[in-house]
Amino acid sequence: MADMYETLNEFLLYIDDKRSGSSATADSYRRDISRFLTFLEGQGIDDLSAVDKTVVFDFIQELRSGTITRGKISNATYARNLSALRSFYRYLCERHICEENPFLQFRKVHTEKHLPDVLSVEQLERIFDVFDLDDPLDVRNRCILETIYACGLRISECCDLKLEDIDRKNRILRVIGKGNKERMVPYYPRLNELIDLYLKMYRNEYAPDGFPYLFVSSRHGKVSPRSVQLLLEKVKVLSGLEVDLHPHMLRHSFATHLLDNGADLRSVQELLGHQNLSTTQLYTHLTYDRLKKAVNDSHPHSK
Repeated sequence: MADMYETLNEFLLYIDDKRSGSSATADSYRRDISRFLTFLEGQGIDDLSAVDKTVVFDFIQELRSGTITRGKISNATYARNLSALRSFYRYLCERHICEENPFLQFRKVHTEKHLPDVLSVEQLERIFDVFDLDDPLDVRNRCILETIYACGLRISECCDLKLEDIDRKNRILRVIGKGNKERMVPYYPRLNELIDLYLKMYRNEYAPDGFPYLFVSSRHGKVSPRSVQLLLEKVKVLSGLEVDLHPHMLRHSFATHLLDNGADLRSVQELLGHQNLSTTQLYTHLTYDRLKKAVNDSHPHSK
């Protein structure tokens, strides 16, 4: 069984080297594939190449029933598990560990696309106003959150930013996104002032010599995505907002606010680093929904 887990670790290193996903993606891959390996252990299977469609079918039955999870799972969770295992076995085939990918025979389920959660401009200002700009740690935390919103970053992209990625003179951020793809994102002047304040009040104090990353933790290391998530949990309480704050909500808000104010879809797609325009189009539904609500609430013939 140890060999199978070693193979899983090699696979995770492989996707990390390719930068084909965020750290959150790697974590979910580890969790989902480990669950499958535990299932194999229970079946007395210790050879990944011995897995056939019958074994996969039995696993899927247990997965869908909630027997090996904390209750029944959604279609989205099932699809994520299937995708992780399909990718894992594709890797095994490429490495000639297996001859066939048994997960290719199982179709993806239809998953309903949910509209992303978005904050209003007023809610964002309430979040930013929580921080005391005379306090160095607050300056850092405000700078992290405003950088995510100002540039529409994924949480991993923000944590991976390096000092050399910022062109403060021209107000442009160089971002390395999924698949190691580079994009250039302009940002507004207020963020430049905040970055300058952060560098002066916090980074210069905590960053070791030669430390490449923009955001540094109080332990003199790289800020982690988990620490940003915990930060937003605290901000929710301090701001009094009755919403479930998460880092991706800032990215969603960036895209929606641009579209609300007249930005074209292609530009937003490029700024977000989306490969497919259809992914970006999801944000237009939010804009349409707000326009419909405005008509329904305000037009005299809607009463």
